Amino acid sequence: VQLVESGGGSVQTGGSLGLSCAASGRTLNKYGMGWFRQAPGKERELVAAISRSGGTTYYEDSVKGRFTISRDNAKNTVYLQMNSLKPEDTALYYCAAAKEELGFANELYEYKYWGQGTQVTVSS
Repeated sequence: VQLVESGGGSVQTGGSLGLSCAASGRTLNKYGMGWFRQAPGKERELVAAISRSGGTTYYEDSVKGRFTISRDNAKNTVYLQMNSLKPEDTALYYCAAAKEELGFANELYEYKYWGQGTQVTVSS
């Protein structure tokens, strides 16, 4: 499966951005999906994850209440709505699909397919 992210950009503190991840090659409903981010000099971290059906979600503590992950399997697309953005949210954001045998994944090693990333920059 090929993944392409879009929607990154630059905003000020308190602003909002919506990221999209479009999949091609295979239908997205076969995969648990996640959004990761990686800031310069830091490890890649899972921000949010969603199960195949969308019934189960996970959020990293620092984004709870501010970010929302969702999916539209009919459109083969996963979304990440980011509100109340902070400078510490600045990073390259990646969309990823978990190994097909997993319906939901919240560990980096459980993800098999990756997009190229989209930059999010939050200025103070």
